Amino acid sequence: MTVLEEYQSARGMLAGLAYRLLGSMHDTEDVLQEAYVRWSAADRTDVAEPRRYLTRVVTRLAIDVLRTRKARRESYVGEWLPEPVPATALDLDDVSMALLHLMERLTPPQRAVYVLRTAFTLPYEEIAEILDRTPEDCRQLHRRALRSVDEEPRFEPSADEQRRLLLDFVAAARDGDLPRLESMLKATATSYTDGGGLRRTARKPVTGRDRVATFFAHIYAPPEFSATPIDLVTGPAVHVIVRGRPHILTLDCDADGIATIRVLANPDKLQRVSETPSQR
Repeated sequence: MTVLEEYQSARGMLAGLAYRLLGSMHDTEDVLQEAYVRWSAADRTDVAEPRRYLTRVVTRLAIDVLRTRKARRESYVGEWLPEPVPATALDLDDVSMALLHLMERLTPPQRAVYVLRTAFTLPYEEIAEILDRTPEDCRQLHRRALRSVDEEPRFEPSADEQRRLLLDFVAAARDGDLPRLESMLKATATSYTDGGGLRRTARKPVTGRDRVATFFAHIYAPPEFSATPIDLVTGPAVHVIVRGRPHILTLDCDADGIATIRVLANPDKLQRVSETPSQR
């Protein structure tokens, strides 16, 4: 194989790895481009397995991005949420918006170990080589990561059930039907909004059944409104336009109702989903 062919054969896997690590397609593309540059310039005479070599390069580049991004987050206005990506952009079936959001709690090494171990089932010895750590250190990092991201009970509705729930929620909010909205929400329901300081949004999480219901009934009240179901790599979502301004709505639920709602309104993160399906 040529240099390009070897890279292209691994690119889909590398893109999935980088997006899981970064939660941003923009950062993913930057990492993949730099990985190809390094692969092209590398001495490949001792490279027995190109995919393993490229996995190490992409992981280390992603960790560097996470470390520099941490400093930028301190000045980020409001909540930071993962970038929504259309389902056709990546071949992923095991990642959710909830998980990407939870992984923001992790340190860069914890996140790398969690993804490599959980999503790619790599042995600790190989992860240790990638991260230049000991296998025991990687085991410890994985245990700490699991405690952070698996502390909440998991309930995964089917894609059809999630679409129905999203549309029912939007319809109830659009109608201003507070009793119906409240019946769909857990008492501890929380809404997160990411406007990046570029849109007028709630800068802090809205918590509690009554407050969340009132919040969405208010923001979905204007007459200039549309809602279109879409599929992201993280699962079903709704593309909403209110007064000409779009956002993406996703939600998580458990057996007791809707637990978390996310509104992604930062226009810089909506470029890949800025058009509704009928416009594409």
